Amino acid sequence: MKNFKTCVYCIYDQYTVIVSLLLCNECGLNNFFLQNADTVCMKKYALLLLTAFFVAEIGFSLEVYKKNAIASFYGADFHGKKTSNGELFDMNKFTCANKELPFNTILKVTNLANNKTVQVRVNDRGPFVVGRDIDLSTAAAKELDMIKSGTAHVKIEVVKYGENTKLSAETAEGAKKIMAKKISESQAKPSKTKTTTVNSASKISSQKQPASTVSTAEKKQWDIQIASFSSVDSAKKCADTLYKKGFRNICYQTTKSAVRVVITKVPSSELETIKRRLSDAGYTDFLIKERKPTK
Repeated sequence: MKNFKTCVYCIYDQYTVIVSLLLCNECGLNNFFLQNADTVCMKKYALLLLTAFFVAEIGFSLEVYKKNAIASFYGADFHGKKTSNGELFDMNKFTCANKELPFNTILKVTNLANNKTVQVRVNDRGPFVVGRDIDLSTAAAKELDMIKSGTAHVKIEVVKYGENTKLSAETAEGAKKIMAKKISESQAKPSKTKTTTVNSASKISSQKQPASTVSTAEKKQWDIQIASFSSVDSAKKCADTLYKKGFRNICYQTTKSAVRVVITKVPSSELETIKRRLSDAGYTDFLIKERKPTK
C-alpha cells in the first residue's frame, strides 16, 4: 500500500508538470511567468494548482495507524542506553518506541485532549505494558503537553514507512512474544499491586488501607488514576506536585511494569469537585474507577 501511494504521488507530480507545459504552449508563451503573460493562461494555471492542492489534501491524507491509542513516555532512566535498532537513546530527540512498525517509520502523534501534534521516528521496541501502544521520548511528550499526566489518549498516523529490515522484523516478532506472555500472565492471575500512601510532600509510608466507615447510603467510592510511569522517580515528582496543589489520599500503586499515581477513596459527593480541581490544575487525562466495596 505504501509503495502504491508513492507511485501515485510520482505520477501525479509528472502529470501536473506535463499539463502545465501544455497550458503554457497553448497560450504560445516561452516564459510563463513574464509580466505580459496572457490572463486566460494565468487563470488556467492558477486553477490547475488549486485543483492539485485539494486533490493532494483530500485524496492523499495520512494513513491512520490507531485512532485512540495510549501513549506514555520515557526519559532520564534510559538516556544514553541502546535502543532496539542499535542507536543510543536521546530523550531530547523526537523518537519513539513501538512494538511492530519498521524502524525509521515517521509517525504523527496527536494528543486527543488538546489537539497538539508531534512527528517522531521509530527507533525502539515497546512499551511492554498491556494496553499501551507507543512510548515517546521526553522531548516528544513535552510537545504534546503530557508530562504531568504521564500517559495520554492519542491518534497515531503514518507519515512515512521505514524499510522493513531483518532487524525490524526480528525485534517486532520478539516484542510480540513478550506481550503475549504478559497478556497470558495478566489473565491467569490478578497482578499484585503494592499501595504506598503519600502523607506529605517529602514523607511517604506504606500502609494497609483501612476499612470503609462511610454509611450505606454513601458507600460508593472512587479511585482516580492521575498518571502511570515506568520510573519511580517520575511518580514521586507527580505525587509531590499533587500534594503541593492541595490534593490528599495520594497513593502509588506499584506493579511489575508500572508505578501509578492515584487519588484513592473519593466519595461520590466529592467526585465532581475533585475532577474540576484536577482539570483546573492541568490534569485532563485521568482515569476514574469505582472501588470495590469492603466486605
